Amino acid sequence: MVAIALLVYALIDCLQTDSARFRSLNRVAWVAIIVLIPLIGPILWLAVGKVRQRPQRRPAAPPARPLAPDDDPEFLRHLRDIDTKHEQMLNQWEADLRKREAEIKAKKDAEDRAAAEELERRRQAEARKREDEARHHTDDEDESR
Repeated sequence: MVAIALLVYALIDCLQTDSARFRSLNRVAWVAIIVLIPLIGPILWLAVGKVRQRPQRRPAAPPARPLAPDDDPEFLRHLRDIDTKHEQMLNQWEADLRKREAEIKAKKDAEDRAAAEELERRRQAEARKREDEARHHTDDEDESR
């Protein structure tokens, strides 16, 4: 049972190992040794088959901690850029709104002036009509006398 477990472990390790890490033989030769020579093949593979990486005694430096968003200058710059862009967009919208309001007010004022002028023309026309009627009425009275 131990021999089978060792064989499976060594075979999987051999198949997953990078080709650059094999010491003397190639992958096919090592697979053959592991499978054809029970117990000794897997032990040979584990002992001398591949170059071992030696663990470092001290880590070179602790991994850099990610910065909090309010400490990250790149993030803060990005926020400022977005804020500036939004401020410009808002200013443009306000200017467009003021322009539209002025156009609407000018149009309404022109319509009000036109309506007032029309009303004044009608009043003057009615006044002339009344004057004409009054003159016509006085002329009729003069003729009847």
